[in-house]
Amino acid sequence: MKKALSIAGSDCSGGAGIQADIKTMSAHGIYAMSAITALTAQNTTGVTDILEATPDFLSAQLDAVFSDIFPDAVKIGMVSSAALIDVIAQKLQQHQARHIVVDPVMVSTSGSKLLQDEALEALKTKLLPLAEVVTPNIPEAEILAGRKIESPADMEEAAKTISEQYHCAVLCKGGHDLNDANDLLWKDGVGRWFKGKRIDNPNTHGTGCTLSSAIASNLAKGMELEEAVRQAKEYISGALAAMLDLGKGRGPMNHLFDLDSRFIREVE
Repeated sequence: MKKALSIAGSDCSGGAGIQADIKTMSAHGIYAMSAITALTAQNTTGVTDILEATPDFLSAQLDAVFSDIFPDAVKIGMVSSAALIDVIAQKLQQHQARHIVVDPVMVSTSGSKLLQDEALEALKTKLLPLAEVVTPNIPEAEILAGRKIESPADMEEAAKTISEQYHCAVLCKGGHDLNDANDLLWKDGVGRWFKGKRIDNPNTHGTGCTLSSAIASNLAKGMELEEAVRQAKEYISGALAAMLDLGKGRGPMNHLFDLDSRFIREVE
């Protein structure tokens, strides 16, 4: 069985963060592990509190995983402080981690700020250069590229800028009223569009976490990046199309929409 590690924050309501990552990896037949960067008190309506892990404890979690069950891929999500980013970068290099997917989480779906100002520079200089692929949405890509994105051509220029600056592939995610969820993968100086159909579902809590975890799962299986992205988009479309409706705000997706097991069937 292939293994993957999620380095991210916990979402107690289960729709995003570590919980979404574990569900997504499990749905892909991957053995999921986690190193928690922060506990969050959040639900579908917003984030009310954050309790950050200490750098020493995060370091201990990473050593425990890498020294025993070495992951075939690593997904990095919410990391709110520069000190934690420093630890992650150091440990990834020390343990020679492979297939690193960075989801540069800066703001939650509900609009809560999740990245401290001083952490942004650490993210840029220490974490992104280690990534095989980074997966920003439009607002995040604007910050990383230092330019506004108002058209598909702007997405291409921003993705090119990020890729050249940090020497990694970039999946610039569409949506945000720019297009019908068309994503752009920029790799080795070449852009490829992945067309998506916008699904009329307001429950999008955890979509970024889920997509990046699906990509990491596919890379762990040995897929090339382009195919890993294509299948990840197909998976997230299915999870959204399942139309799960939970909570009073932007609810979660059904990560296990494609799971068929006698242990999960409802009693008739």
